Amino acid sequence: MTKIKFGTDGWRAIIADDFTVANVARVSEATAKWVLNNGKSKSVVIGHDCRFAGQLFAETCAKVMIHYGIKVSIAKDFVSTPMISLGAVNLGADLGIIITASHNPPAYNGFKIKGSYGGPLMPELVQEIEDIIEDTCKIDLKAKSMDELVKEDKASYIDLETMYVEHVEKNFDLDAIKNSNMQFAYDAMYGAGQNVMRRLFPDITFLHCDYNPSFDGQAPEPIHKNLTEFSALIKMSGDIDCGLVTDGDADRIGLYNNEGDFVDSHHIILLLIHYMVKYKNMNGKVCTAFSTTVKIKKMCEHYGLDLEVVKIGFKYICGIMIKEDVLLGGEESGGIAIKGHIPERDGIWMGLVIWEFMAKTGKSLKELIQEVYDIVGTFWFERNDLHLKEELKNTIVKNCMNNTYTMFGDYKVQRVEDLDGWKFFFSDDEWLMIRASGTEPVLRTYAEAATKEKAFAILEATKKTLLG
Repeated sequence: MTKIKFGTDGWRAIIADDFTVANVARVSEATAKWVLNNGKSKSVVIGHDCRFAGQLFAETCAKVMIHYGIKVSIAKDFVSTPMISLGAVNLGADLGIIITASHNPPAYNGFKIKGSYGGPLMPELVQEIEDIIEDTCKIDLKAKSMDELVKEDKASYIDLETMYVEHVEKNFDLDAIKNSNMQFAYDAMYGAGQNVMRRLFPDITFLHCDYNPSFDGQAPEPIHKNLTEFSALIKMSGDIDCGLVTDGDADRIGLYNNEGDFVDSHHIILLLIHYMVKYKNMNGKVCTAFSTTVKIKKMCEHYGLDLEVVKIGFKYICGIMIKEDVLLGGEESGGIAIKGHIPERDGIWMGLVIWEFMAKTGKSLKELIQEVYDIVGTFWFERNDLHLKEELKNTIVKNCMNNTYTMFGDYKVQRVEDLDGWKFFFSDDEWLMIRASGTEPVLRTYAEAATKEKAFAILEATKKTLLG
């Protein structure tokens, strides 16, 4: 019997190893019991992304829910995580459940749970579900097919894709984007955003928008090292103004300018705040994870917005979004949510906001980023993951806890913040962050400075200091 443990964002495991029909049934049964005890409508929305055997696992979950008398709405085809979250809100469901391992390598699948408000279920409630997972699930999953259960009115298929498209059409000036004379491109990384983007923008340039459950052997994470083909496509074309990328379940964003240069989530967050406040006259609190750029603070001061910095994990941001008036919530990894949508990361939604910003102003992405730099100053952010033996990783963490590090090469530490990991400030705008992975023998190091060269120099000095 495998002990099932939920991580930062759901339960994930290797398909056919720990991620099996039997284990999905166990998790589903605990989730069903939780819904019976805590739900109002006694209903759930279920879907899966493009990963291997997604439909099988989604139907397994559905059959367990039906066994407990819970009303099931199940997606017709593969869907993105934001579609499940939106579906949970629009259908008044107690939970949304999606079978996905997000940006993890293709060997993985996972089980994400969303609250009735359309964002991650709060950690303490996920813990309640985890605590009641039994060793086995004895429900006969082969007794009836999904088609039979639908005929008996115990489940219904739902078109979440059309629901999402209609939601986009109500909230964006799509005509402005399409008639802007700007050329756009989209890389789905073989993920769940591909069909929606084809429906919304049939005439743009597409890459990796085919059904390929193995993601061509690559983890569908929208970071530059995984996107060199897309970058080269933009450079070669010479006329693409902006390229949008989303991850496997389309909740994270990556972006490219017209020169094929990657635009990280720190810049995207600043662009979104700038557009919503200056151009759309919106306001509200900004909530960001501990590892994001300090320039967000400068932007918030410029526009008179409150800023709250939270631990890493979108669930912490969502917890604030469902209680307070939040303009934007965002993390370093490309997960961003904004006012007027659901309290959920949504890569497509954020990309369309940027495309609308470009279309409405007639400005290039570089020109809009320059507007941001005029307010907060130029900056560069870099991250380097150090793969270490667990013993060395733990020693470095202990040194951080004991304030051992006062210098990293020529960089003298002025102050330290330790909300989630350790941020060593060399000045107000230059800093280094060290954070250990909770699941792998990896130490993550992050650096921010005025230029690319300085950011890399800080990371190199850090590596030498930590590893000798």
